[in-house]
Amino acid sequence: MKGRMYNMRGGKKVSLLLCTYPSSLTRSVNHNSTFDSSESTRTLTSCMELHTHLIKFAFSRHPNLRKHLTTLYSSSRCFGHARNLLDKSTEPSTVVSWSALISRHVQNGFHKEALLAFNDMCTLGLKCNEFTFPSVLKACSIKKDLNMGKKVHAMTVVSGFESDAFVSNTLVVMYAKCGDFIDSKKLFGMILEPGVVSWNVMFSCHVQSDFLGEAVDLFKRMLESEVRPNEFSLSIILNACAGLRDGSLGRMVHGVLIKLGHGLDQFSTNALVDMYAKAGRIEDAVAIFREIIHPDTVSWNAVIAGCVLHDYNELALILLNEMKKSGTCCPNVFTLSSALKACAAMGFKDLGRQIHSCLVKIDTDSDLFVAVGLIDLYSKCEMMDDARRAYDLMPTKKDSISWNALISGYSQCGDDLQAVSLFFKMCHENIEFNQTTLSTVLKSVASLQAIKVCKQIHTISIKSGIYSDFYVINSLLDTYGKCSHIDEASKIFEERTWEDLVAYTSMVTAYSQYGDGEEALKLYLQMQVADIKPDPFVCSSLLNACANLSAYEQGKQLHVHAIKFGFMSDIFASNSLVNMYAKCGSIEDAGCAFSEIHQRGIVSWSAMIGGLAQHGHGKEALKLFNQMLEDCVSPNHITLVSVLCACNHAGLVNEGKQYFETMEEKFGIKPTQEHYACMIDLLGRSGKLNEAVELVKSIPFEADGSVWGALLGAARIHKNVELGKKAAEMLFALEPDKSGTHVLLANIYASAGMWENVASVRKVMKNSNVKKEPGMSWIEVKDKIHTFIVGDRNHSRSDEIYAKLDELNDLLSKAGYSPVTEIDIHNVNQSEKEKLLYHHSEKLAVAFGLIATPRGAPIRVKKNLRVCVDCHTFLKFVSKIVSRQIVVRDINRFHHFKDGTCSCGDYW
Repeated sequence: MKGRMYNMRGGKKVSLLLCTYPSSLTRSVNHNSTFDSSESTRTLTSCMELHTHLIKFAFSRHPNLRKHLTTLYSSSRCFGHARNLLDKSTEPSTVVSWSALISRHVQNGFHKEALLAFNDMCTLGLKCNEFTFPSVLKACSIKKDLNMGKKVHAMTVVSGFESDAFVSNTLVVMYAKCGDFIDSKKLFGMILEPGVVSWNVMFSCHVQSDFLGEAVDLFKRMLESEVRPNEFSLSIILNACAGLRDGSLGRMVHGVLIKLGHGLDQFSTNALVDMYAKAGRIEDAVAIFREIIHPDTVSWNAVIAGCVLHDYNELALILLNEMKKSGTCCPNVFTLSSALKACAAMGFKDLGRQIHSCLVKIDTDSDLFVAVGLIDLYSKCEMMDDARRAYDLMPTKKDSISWNALISGYSQCGDDLQAVSLFFKMCHENIEFNQTTLSTVLKSVASLQAIKVCKQIHTISIKSGIYSDFYVINSLLDTYGKCSHIDEASKIFEERTWEDLVAYTSMVTAYSQYGDGEEALKLYLQMQVADIKPDPFVCSSLLNACANLSAYEQGKQLHVHAIKFGFMSDIFASNSLVNMYAKCGSIEDAGCAFSEIHQRGIVSWSAMIGGLAQHGHGKEALKLFNQMLEDCVSPNHITLVSVLCACNHAGLVNEGKQYFETMEEKFGIKPTQEHYACMIDLLGRSGKLNEAVELVKSIPFEADGSVWGALLGAARIHKNVELGKKAAEMLFALEPDKSGTHVLLANIYASAGMWENVASVRKVMKNSNVKKEPGMSWIEVKDKIHTFIVGDRNHSRSDEIYAKLDELNDLLSKAGYSPVTEIDIHNVNQSEKEKLLYHHSEKLAVAFGLIATPRGAPIRVKKNLRVCVDCHTFLKFVSKIVSRQIVVRDINRFHHFKDGTCSCGDYW
């Protein structure tokens, strides 16, 4: 060995020495794979042994030997040794050694060191070659160092390597990854006949930067240029189609894949499964998946994740079970994370727990994605204690996604106070929140109707700079509306810089719930001008606005729009339609709308039963209730309130008692304040005052205003002064600012001729600054709402209205009508009382209806208070004299006056 080494000339046979060392050492010169720690240690030992031999035999300074030794040190990631050889060398270093050093730096992730080595190489005056430039440009790409990349580009131009295929492709990648797609495309365009590699480079860069549409356009250009794509080209474009959720385009690429003979390639097949799955074509994805003879973990994950993404959760769990039984692939963290989502969506808490156990076994404690999935699972299964434990077991540094998941969980489970509390804790710990956080917590604030908290979050959103976000503005708008702060909601609505359905829906709903139906309908007209199509939810809110206004004609127009836009299959819109017609006085139209609902839920039944009850069709309401029970629909507390109201309005005392006494036994519903109030009202109106008083005493909780109000109303009907006084005293304590109590008590005193007591009540009202709510009635004529108050002369047709009243008064007097003056609480003479009664708002509204609507058309009026005895009598006579149906909806019920009778049977 020694003799052979002394005979070497110029290192021409240096390979003889290298051959005596382990094969892994010599392979490492050109091998690009990374070493594990043990292999790296063995290679370093071999390198150092070789280095020692070279020094021992005085060949350590030989240029070729030093070059190989430098390359070997670089390959084994011993960059310090490699650099020492270059720095201590007395001979000029070669470009090969420096290139090897830079390349190995880049391959092992030391990009900054690679660029520093390149600078040193240039300082020594060494010229780069076609192998150096790609490595340096790759380092620039990863470091996103565009300035350095441009300098290297200039050097490639000067040195003449810009046209080299490998260098030009790397330049294209560098500019694209540094975000300069203009120059990247310009360089690509300079390649005279780009081959498939060049095209692939462009596809890959665009897809990685999420320019998916542009990648697809490039692919089409490639096909037009008659360059044959390879399996890598097609896989990249399939990924672009997956990102775009474009199944049609993906199918076209699939056709190209088969045509070119790449259909059986595992990589391409997995890309196909992923594309079809993400595009929502689950049947196609499963079909492709079934054709894979030996699906790997990627195949299983693609099809399972796609199923979960598009709510095929049951199929996802079936596939997971198949994967386990296959015995060839084990579920990994990605598989189980998808399964967690499926369990969360389906509420499978037991299976979710099993998957949680599997995740613990494969040690995913530090995986934030898995932790968030567990929080989501337990939250959706309403297991917030477990969700909180999953959150607490996360690594100490929790990101905003994990906070959002827990806040969202509490909000979804109705623990709004905890959700709001967590948000402020998040702020206190300086965790960065986003629009998702604010939107979620504002939902809880709306449920709590915590207006002060809403204003705080509004301020926080402005300070944090995310107030202008679409979701935040709409959430604030919705929250202010639900907190009945219409002015703030309206201000936000007017200040927004875009037109969208969500904002209009929130504002329409706010106006509707606040009782300002006219503004809600005006907004709908604005929506139409802005060409924003409604959805079933906004349609439902608008129908509710019409119901509150008793705007029958406008409600009918909305019905037409609902049919036009295909909303009649939506259960919310259908239920609102039933409610609208019922509250607008047309129980017949309500019945037709109800009959067209194919899948009636408890809301549908309750709306129709309540409508029949309000219109005085008590027996029909009870018949419908029994039909509901036959259809195996269980009632809720609202349904039973409607049932008791039906018994009340129809005077069905025994039936009412039976339903009230058996509701807990039969339906598992304990009577609430509303049920007691209905029953007390029923007993009181039927004259069973003692039973009503005993029922009040038996209430197992403190009675509220509705209960005592029912007793006061019964005392008024039967002129029981003592009972009325006692009920009024309780109401004064519970609702001191409510004027209705004072008015009813004064009516009781007035009907008994106790004028001193009436004056005393008036004095209390004045001293307590309690103002009587003025009687108000309104009527809809030609899509416009006309409002009247007592003695109103502000209407444009007042002269005609009062002339009509005079005409009616003469006709009614001849028919036998005389004013019921004993109900008036003013201590004045008979003629003055008659004059005051003569100008009641409902009489003005009906008179206007007679002169403003076609002969024979029904007149529909709404009143904010109960119809008085005199007006009730007056309207019965009018309906007979003019041969018109008059429908009056007061605060308590509907009155259908026809041919001199009322639907309530004078039982109101």
